[in-house]
Amino acid sequence: MFNSSLKLLDLPPAPRNWVPLWMSLAVFLIGVMIWHLGLSFGSVIVGIGNIFEYLSRYLNPDFTDGPRYLILMLQTLAIALWGTVLAFLTSFLLAPLGANNLSPHPLIYQLIRELFNFMRAMPDLMLALILVIILGLGPTPGILALAIHTSGFLGKFFAESMERVNVGIYEGLRSTGANISQVVIFAAVPSILPEIVGYTLYIFDRNVRMASVLGLVGAGGIGLELHDNLRLFRYNQSAALILVILVSIVLIDYLSSWIRRRIS
Repeated sequence: MFNSSLKLLDLPPAPRNWVPLWMSLAVFLIGVMIWHLGLSFGSVIVGIGNIFEYLSRYLNPDFTDGPRYLILMLQTLAIALWGTVLAFLTSFLLAPLGANNLSPHPLIYQLIRELFNFMRAMPDLMLALILVIILGLGPTPGILALAIHTSGFLGKFFAESMERVNVGIYEGLRSTGANISQVVIFAAVPSILPEIVGYTLYIFDRNVRMASVLGLVGAGGIGLELHDNLRLFRYNQSAALILVILVSIVLIDYLSSWIRRRIS
């Protein structure tokens, strides 16, 4: 029998609705941004209209040279692929030296880490521009620019993954007399293999996008063709090139996601 003296517990207060506050804050920040840039709401509205007018010029893509566009896209994919391959080989060889628990000496560890930092700090677009001046137009500057820049990322990723491996795995192999290369091949790599594949696929996916952009500075591929058509105001051909690039990037994104799911 229930005790009639017991009182019902009070219901908790209803959660506060923060949406109006956040929307007001967003409107305020947009107003501050427009004021700080010296714009007016009228010019912003006119600018939006100009954007839609400009985009309307790309509504009739011309695929008359479609086969040539596909060949250029394949060249762009080749630039991204070989840039990723060179970045993978470079980072795979240097990463153990940049891992704190594998590097043979603290000075070597610090030098390799600073090298990775330097590579990441050098924008691939700037590298491609410099290499085009040195090597001339073509895919080679694009490949080298992507390889140098992304080696810094992959090297850092691989080194930090190797540092997270259980130290007992390394010590167990070292106790048998294994050297650093054997420890890397038989302990480090098997322990971080899914991460190696995932990071490499991510870098390849990223390099495909950047390879299209590097063509704008003469580093070969479909980007160079897109740059020439935009400069000559050939909007229909440019629209076709943009669609080829977008479809290729989406397909590669789905492919890399499928491979990552299969591995995981």
